[in-house]
Amino acid sequence: MFLDTNIFLRHLLNDDPSKSAACFCLIAAIEEGKQFGWTTDLVLAEVVFVLSNEKTYHLSREKIRDLLLPLIHLRNLKIAYKKPYDRIFELYTTVPIDYIDCYHAALLEQRKEPELYSYDTDFDTLPGITRREPEP
Repeated sequence: MFLDTNIFLRHLLNDDPSKSAACFCLIAAIEEGKQFGWTTDLVLAEVVFVLSNEKTYHLSREKIRDLLLPLIHLRNLKIAYKKPYDRIFELYTTVPIDYIDCYHAALLEQRKEPELYSYDTDFDTLPGITRREPEP
């Protein structure tokens, strides 16, 4: 069964007594192997965005990592590319670049393709990553 962003948020934030309790039970069932779930990288990016946003919860990068990694690593929660998440959150908590750039940098490292085309100079702060700009 697919888990959308709000399921993770209600579980993590415990901000709606009824919905949060139901989401906690669902995640517990997934953890115990009584239920199987799947989600996408986009859902996780949206969770990070909502949790970090100054207008909503404004959680620290470390807190977001600590909340999400245990869920991401649940054996019965399927995500297409789980492997890079430890590195994604390592970058996210140590380098002042946005989450999506951390995600892409981790994928570049994993694929051993450290070059990319981008006008985003944040990539220049990452050792081992070479940013290029298109030339006419």
